[in-house]
Amino acid sequence: MIERHFIKGQGAQQNETNRFDRYTFEPEEETFETTKTTFTEVFPKTIVNPVKSPDLRMEYSLNPYQGCEHGCSYCFARPTHEYWGFSAGLDFERKIMVKKNAPELLEKFFQKKNYVPQPIMLSGNTDCYQPAERHFEITRKLLQVCLDYRHPVSILTKNTLVLRDLDLLTALAAQHLVSVSFSIPTMDENIRRKMEPRTSSASNKIKAIEVLTQNQIPVGVMVAPVIPGLTSDESLNILKTVSEAGARSFGYVLVRLNDMVAPVFVKWIEAHFPDRAQKVLNLIRSMRGGNLGEKRYYERYKGEGNIAELIHNTFALGKRKYFSDREMPVLSTENFTGSRTQQLRLF
Repeated sequence: MIERHFIKGQGAQQNETNRFDRYTFEPEEETFETTKTTFTEVFPKTIVNPVKSPDLRMEYSLNPYQGCEHGCSYCFARPTHEYWGFSAGLDFERKIMVKKNAPELLEKFFQKKNYVPQPIMLSGNTDCYQPAERHFEITRKLLQVCLDYRHPVSILTKNTLVLRDLDLLTALAAQHLVSVSFSIPTMDENIRRKMEPRTSSASNKIKAIEVLTQNQIPVGVMVAPVIPGLTSDESLNILKTVSEAGARSFGYVLVRLNDMVAPVFVKWIEAHFPDRAQKVLNLIRSMRGGNLGEKRYYERYKGEGNIAELIHNTFALGKRKYFSDREMPVLSTENFTGSRTQQLRLF
C-alpha cells in the first residue's frame, strides 16, 4: 500500500504553475509545510465592484481580502490570484493580501453625488470572515460604515466568526439593512475537514444560524458546490437541518472547475478519496459536456444531463418540503444618508 502524505490544513497540496508566467522555478525540495501564511497590505483605489454577470442577482460586491485561508479545494476564486503573480494553489491559501483602507474607500463610495444605494455583497470573491479577520477586523469596520450610512449589506461566509459582530448585525437588522448566508456544502465532518479545512464545522454553522435567527437577523444558506458522487446525496438533509435552525431561504450551485481550479481539485480528490475520484470527476464531466468547467452565463448554473436534472429536482423537492412558506426579506435603501452623514459629523 502506498503511504500518502498530506499537508494538514490545506486544500491545495502544491502550487500550480501560473498560466501567465513565461518562466517557472521549481525548488529541489518542497517546503510548503514549514511555510507560514503571510499577509501583505495592498492599497486599492476602489473597493466596491459592480457585478456585471447577467446571471447573478447582485449589483455590487466587496472583498476586504484577496486570497483565502479557508483553503477550499474547489474555490472558483483561485485563478484570480494569478493576476497578482501568485499561484492558484497553495499561494492562494498562504499569501493573503489585506485591504486595510477598505472602510475609508467604502465611505467615499457612499458619498458620491449621484450614487443610488443598492445592497452590497461582502464576500463576492473571498470570505470576509476568513481567519485573518480575527486580527485585522476590516469586515467589522465595513459593517460600522454601513450602519453609519444606513446602507444595506449582505454577507456570505463559511465562518462563524460572524457572530463576533452580533452587536452591529442586530443594529443593522433593526433597520432592515442586513442578511447573512452560510455556505454549507456538506454535513459530513470527514469530508469538510479535507475539502475546506479551515472553515467552521457544519454543526457550528447550524448553531450560528440559530443564534442569528433568535436575534431577528435573516439568514439564508448556500449549498455550494454540489459535488455529484461526494456531497450530492446530502442535499435534502442539509435543507431539512437548516430549515429547522431558522434559515429563511437557500440557494445551490453545481460544481464547476474552471481554469486552474481543475488541477487543484483533481489532485485533491485523488489524494483524499482515491477510491471514488474517477467516478466523481466523470460525473462532473457528465454535467459539463465532457469538461470539468463551464464559463457560459446561465449554462454554468444549469448543467446538463441526467445527473444535473436529478440535482435540480432534489432541490425543488426540498423547497416544497422545507421552504415553501419562507423567503428572505428585501433589504431597505429608504434611509440611506449619503453625504449627509459627513455633514452631520461637522457638528
